[in-house]
Amino acid sequence: MDHILQVIGDMYPDAHCELNHSNPFELTIAVLLSAQCTDETVNKVTATLFQKYRTPEDYLAVPLDELELDIRRIGLFRTKAANIQKLCRILIDEYEGQIPRTHEELTKLPGVGRKTANVVVSNAFGVPAIAVDTHVDRVSKRLGVAKADDSVLEVEKKLMKLVPKDMWTETHHRLIFFGRYHCKAQNPACPVCPLLDICKEGQRRMKPASIRKSKENDTKLKRKG
Repeated sequence: MDHILQVIGDMYPDAHCELNHSNPFELTIAVLLSAQCTDETVNKVTATLFQKYRTPEDYLAVPLDELELDIRRIGLFRTKAANIQKLCRILIDEYEGQIPRTHEELTKLPGVGRKTANVVVSNAFGVPAIAVDTHVDRVSKRLGVAKADDSVLEVEKKLMKLVPKDMWTETHHRLIFFGRYHCKAQNPACPVCPLLDICKEGQRRMKPASIRKSKENDTKLKRKG
């Protein structure tokens, strides 16, 4: 694992949360919206959303269908709009309009799962955490850190065991960047990957290319002969 941490650290030393936000409340809303949606799309929507709605009271001051229209470009926008209003009601009634600071309290909020809570506590409150999204899950399994059939929770536990606690948050961001920009779901950059030597999937992907190249070279040699 030390080798992996060193490589992704060198590749993405400044990896960070790419969801635009200016406070814990906005971050929570942004992460809630990001489920099954790209950060890029979320940022386009929140650019205007966060100007219109600044507090939990603002989200509750409009009809649900208006909020749905405001986030309609987001996947599952109807469910997410309903969860946002339910979440805002709880924040007002139980937390004086503030985002709670503990993982346990966060996961009790509508639409906030384990991943969302980990992102919020680590980025908003500086609590070490590893949030396992689709990128972290894919990269961990490709590099052999986790098994192919491991659940998200099992992947998280394995990473927490292998990565020093003071590096959890930065490793989370670096794994995301590595998966988002290098080890993509489709067409990963295997030919130039510095971790190819420990990636069995990458080696399998490269094998057909090596075979093709070898056959091409054989054909060229035969023609020359």
